[in-house]
Amino acid sequence: MIAQTPPMGWNSWDCWGAAVNEETVRRNAEYMARRLKPFGWEYVVVDIQWYEPGAVSHDYRPFAELEMDAYGRLLPAPNRFPSAAGGRGFAPLAEYVHSLGLKFGIHIMRGIPRMAAHRRLPVLGTDKTADEIADPFSICPWNSDMYGVNAGKDGAAAYYESIFRLYAAWGVDFIKCDDIAREMPRCEAELRLLSRALRGCGREMVLSLSPGPALPEFAPLYRETANMWRITDDFWDEWKPLYNMFARAEMWCAYAEPGHWPDADMLPIGPIRQIEGRENRSRFTEEEARTMMTLWAMLRSPLMIGADMPGLTAAELSLLTNRGILELHKNGRLPHPLYRMRDGGTEWILWTARLPGGGTVLAVFNAGEKDGAHTVPLDHLGIAAGAKAQELWSGETAFLGDTLTAAVPHHGVRVYRIS
Repeated sequence: MIAQTPPMGWNSWDCWGAAVNEETVRRNAEYMARRLKPFGWEYVVVDIQWYEPGAVSHDYRPFAELEMDAYGRLLPAPNRFPSAAGGRGFAPLAEYVHSLGLKFGIHIMRGIPRMAAHRRLPVLGTDKTADEIADPFSICPWNSDMYGVNAGKDGAAAYYESIFRLYAAWGVDFIKCDDIAREMPRCEAELRLLSRALRGCGREMVLSLSPGPALPEFAPLYRETANMWRITDDFWDEWKPLYNMFARAEMWCAYAEPGHWPDADMLPIGPIRQIEGRENRSRFTEEEARTMMTLWAMLRSPLMIGADMPGLTAAELSLLTNRGILELHKNGRLPHPLYRMRDGGTEWILWTARLPGGGTVLAVFNAGEKDGAHTVPLDHLGIAAGAKAQELWSGETAFLGDTLTAAVPHHGVRVYRIS
């Protein structure tokens, strides 16, 4: 089974929007191979509208002309991905990413291109045409590229099978499918059709569902059909969405298991929003960035870097390569919140998890607006006096009495491995 631990990688959306190109992907893949691969980072994912020749920003051009083949299957725009020329698709770029010891992924929208339906293009391997399987009443409210597929129509399964065979031939390892996770139950039949086609294509691919918020009552469906599903809408570098993520993490932490991961979305740190040469760095403070990394690791959410990675500072790189935090992310067991309490200008949120072979991890978050200190009796964790604690971000160690006291700046966290 794939995705036995939460996937870790990079996605082009936060820094380049719909305008990502081949040069950028290669440059970020090379950085990952050189600086991050030894820490478990491996996926390089090209986000939305790689098939739109005129994409230049995070915005979408309504009803733009899209690059596609004679069967209505979208192809990379050669002006942005030169190695795709001549019908080669993403195969050359995927081969290059694989040569670096990494894995390659792409974003797709559910459904079939509206252009293919309007032109009545044939569905590969059938006597049906795109307009016969398209559902013109099933549309995305924020992107005009696609119609939904009517899963009950003859030819619908064949269409999805044809695109996933194409992606398999390209060497794709990861699919981020958009406009689907929160569209339940309206899109349940299409999700099942898509999932079966992916699993029958002859190549293992991680299936990620977006956008959120995913619906808890459909958790069994997400686990049955996909490897990861978004529990939030697009997540950006502001404190309020990060604060709100604690409640989402509490709601979804019990669903994390090998092969199936609730997804808190991308990590907007470092250089993001790089469109048109403008440099813009994450607005998170260092403490907020550590809080984000800790909560994602504790939840065991997939980790997808949003930065243009060659521009990361040493401090930002250290957030992504802390071995203690990444061990928690990979091997943590039974993560869950202990309690939440307000104390004047502080707000304490405590999470804990177990590590294989013994050891307890305790994360003490200060979600309030004032710095403070919080004391935790160790018997609340089933730990006897005299235990050794290492704070994972600083590396500092100490032997404890019968309590642990954590001094934590506002919006910050201290994370202890106690043995």
